[in-house]
Amino acid sequence: MSGGSRGPAARFLRTTGQHASIEPDAFTEGSYVLSIGGAEQSHVNLAHPEEIFYEYLRRIGHLVDLAAPSGAPVRALHLGAGALTLARYIQATRPGSVQYAVELERELLDFVLRQLPLPEGTDLHTITGDARAALGQLDPQSAFDVVILDIFSGPDAPAHIACTDFYREVQARLAPDGVLIVNVGDEPGLTLVRSQVAAMRQVMTDVAAFAEAGMFQGRYPGNIILAGTQVPWPGEWTAELAARGPHPATVLAGVDLDPFTGQPRP
Repeated sequence: MSGGSRGPAARFLRTTGQHASIEPDAFTEGSYVLSIGGAEQSHVNLAHPEEIFYEYLRRIGHLVDLAAPSGAPVRALHLGAGALTLARYIQATRPGSVQYAVELERELLDFVLRQLPLPEGTDLHTITGDARAALGQLDPQSAFDVVILDIFSGPDAPAHIACTDFYREVQARLAPDGVLIVNVGDEPGLTLVRSQVAAMRQVMTDVAAFAEAGMFQGRYPGNIILAGTQVPWPGEWTAELAARGPHPATVLAGVDLDPFTGQPRP
């Protein structure tokens, strides 16, 4: 599917008072960029949804690849929807998956779905509202193979989400071998990343961190992907993720993560 004929489009978001825009990517045919408040947020390749442009989203995609046997459908929950890049990726690589997406901005979801339709056959259920509140709206009997949290964009994270109690509520929604994937955008010093590792370690059996190698030095802003597992961290995942990149890539898990956080795991 190619959307090369679509031009720029914009929408006012009443919840935040910002403007969202979707414009064609001048360099990749069939691709579009979602910006909010003038800042790029998501990149979608309608022609090839299995190809992810942003590096941090590609790292999340690699974790999803490992969360279940290759090609097998999964139940996925997206907390923070954006342009639904990862929902499109899961449908492309795991047809038949059942997915839920929670987004605070109703206008954003409507705008994205109108301008950038999902691939045919996508089984996606959308929920508008706060990510934590939305957990209570889900079927209590449903268990997710993958939960992706993509809300944090700086040190001023929502306190009711950046905490152990929230992760405990998410963990209750995971399948026994389910994986919690958290994208943490942070400033130099990585205070938020460290606090989220500590919070997740109180709840999950194991936690790993995956990012561009230089990010762990805490010298510049960027994204670190955290993965919480219900079982001990599979050692082979470390090598697999490092090999898949984007390069240079580093994966810290177990005792290797302790020096970064400044404390041993509980």
